[in-house]
Amino acid sequence: MAEACPQVFVVDSQANYAALPSGKNAKGLRVSQRVLLFLVGLALFGLVVEACFIFYMYRKIEVRLVSLFSLCMCAHVSIMERESNEIPPLPTGRTLPAEPQRRPSAHLMGSKNPVNKNIVQWTDADGDAFTYRMEYNGSHLVVQEDGYYYLYSKVYFAAEECSAIKHKVMKHTEAYDESMELMKSNRLHCHSPRAQMSQKPVEDLWNSFLGGIFHLQPGDKIFVTLEDGKTMRPGSAENFMGAFMI
Repeated sequence: MAEACPQVFVVDSQANYAALPSGKNAKGLRVSQRVLLFLVGLALFGLVVEACFIFYMYRKIEVRLVSLFSLCMCAHVSIMERESNEIPPLPTGRTLPAEPQRRPSAHLMGSKNPVNKNIVQWTDADGDAFTYRMEYNGSHLVVQEDGYYYLYSKVYFAAEECSAIKHKVMKHTEAYDESMELMKSNRLHCHSPRAQMSQKPVEDLWNSFLGGIFHLQPGDKIFVTLEDGKTMRPGSAENFMGAFMI
């Protein structure tokens, strides 16, 4: 077995060695590092405080601006309302125009006894019926003011086999002895094939409507006639007449 060779160490006397700090210098270095860290932390804390202060001032200014804007808007609206409510003075020598007045009008509805001697009867007191600056006398609508009026009339009836329906709007005036025809409708109605083929009795219902504009004078009487009044079906909503000044 070979013997181990002895280890040989060579010392270089020319090499440079870094001198380790002594105990006093190391302690001073640690103190300097702590002071530096404290200063850095203090600077960061100052930045945070400054940021919070800037944010607080910004919010405060924003609230003031919003309040000021709201105050300005309220003042502007109040000024506009005051200006809109103020009526500008009219020049001297002028008067305010008269307010528009409601014109004469009437709406009559069918009564329970619809026809009397071929003259249709109405009511001015039920449902939506009314008269304003006009008068309903018996079966006649009496005009009280001169002017142009729109007259209208509608009747509802049932055809019996073949029926000739003559629906007229008449006017009676003191200038003439006989009444005048203003509007008329002549129709011939017969049962429809459906009604004829049905084994049960079926009413064949029809209606007639008349409307037009006429010049009327005070005292004129308007009325409606219907020949063969037995065919007319009673009803306030189905039968009506009326007039209004235009």
